[in-house]
Amino acid sequence: MLLQGGFALLALCCVFRASPAALDEEDDYDLLYVNLDNEIEGPAQGPEETAACECQREHTQWDKLFIMLENSQMKENMMLQAVEEVLKVDLQMLKAELSQLTTTFATTLEELASHLSSQVEQVLVRSRGQAEEAKRLQEAEQGKVLEHILLLSHNMSSRLGHLESTWLGRAEVEAQETALQQDKFRPTRGDNFVLNSLWKELQQTRAELKASQQWAAQHLLPAGCETAILFPMRSRKIFGSVHPASGVTFPSFTACIWIKVTEALDKTVVFSYGTKLNPYEMQLYLSRDSAVLLVGGSQHRLTVGGVVVPGQWLHLCGSWSSENGSAALWVKGELLATALDLAAGHTIPEGGILQLGQEKNGCCLGGGFDEALAFSGKLTAFNLWDRVLSAKEIAAQSREGTCSTRGNVVGWGVTEVLLHGGAQYIS
Repeated sequence: MLLQGGFALLALCCVFRASPAALDEEDDYDLLYVNLDNEIEGPAQGPEETAACECQREHTQWDKLFIMLENSQMKENMMLQAVEEVLKVDLQMLKAELSQLTTTFATTLEELASHLSSQVEQVLVRSRGQAEEAKRLQEAEQGKVLEHILLLSHNMSSRLGHLESTWLGRAEVEAQETALQQDKFRPTRGDNFVLNSLWKELQQTRAELKASQQWAAQHLLPAGCETAILFPMRSRKIFGSVHPASGVTFPSFTACIWIKVTEALDKTVVFSYGTKLNPYEMQLYLSRDSAVLLVGGSQHRLTVGGVVVPGQWLHLCGSWSSENGSAALWVKGELLATALDLAAGHTIPEGGILQLGQEKNGCCLGGGFDEALAFSGKLTAFNLWDRVLSAKEIAAQSREGTCSTRGNVVGWGVTEVLLHGGAQYIS
């Protein structure tokens, strides 16, 4: 449309330039009309008056203006197209740089997080090691102090016992003398009050010393034992193992042990005996505050609850006989649970391995251990017999001198116990 308008104006310009004389000399003239098809309409004239327009031979100022406008528009379009191409290229480069920057930042962030995690883990390991070392030193110092207190209390107890026996002997002599000389001497009421007060004070002192001895014995090794095995934490790598002599089978057994557990979970194994065919032939484990004896598999169990207290020494004995499946659990020398027909007729075979503080699934050496089942704490005086002990023998295991007793299959202080991981002997 713009081009057509330009040609129309150009034609009109040519018409006015072709007849300037006629327009100047004549007052009356007819108007010329220019149509959109670039044709000039007007009154009929002769061939002399219709001379050909010579405006096409050279460009007028209007023509030049329109040409400049067209060139300017073409240049503007070309510049816009060039700018668009440059922007596209720059945008693609910016996207690539942003993508590379994002990848580099993510990699750097991941490396930084890994480095920080490694440093934190190292600090925690060092802190835990220092805490364990400080705890061991503190326990050693406390043990020495408690041993000194226990020795003093034993000496004081023996001296009080001697004083008591002397007092009783003197009282008997005085009673006899009083009976013989009843008429000559009769103790006053005040003397009797003083004697009764001294007697009550003596009895109270003995009771306090006994409580002190029990407390000290609870924090030291029990039953006069000199050594124990320390399991510093729950770990699948920390345990003890015993290889019984070849040819030993168990038609019956009795196992006794002193333990002080740090924490008892749903299943915390004290000891376990098993073979490759059956890793659960014989077990004694803790379940929260309960003690459980297992024979031949998980379906044959005997449980006694409310006996386990973390941080306190506890004596446990379990016995079983294949003849009638009778089983019993003893706690601190007292019979608390019995059962009949528990794996009756079953014989525990030879060739197994006995583990302390863990259970083994029998697949391979060093494999099959679970951290959640591991024992943490201390144990001592572990003995195993291939027979059922009498009630009197089992009750004697929880009293003084337990560590001097030896089982005929595993004897504490005689049978070698191999320690693995961080398990260690303490005294």
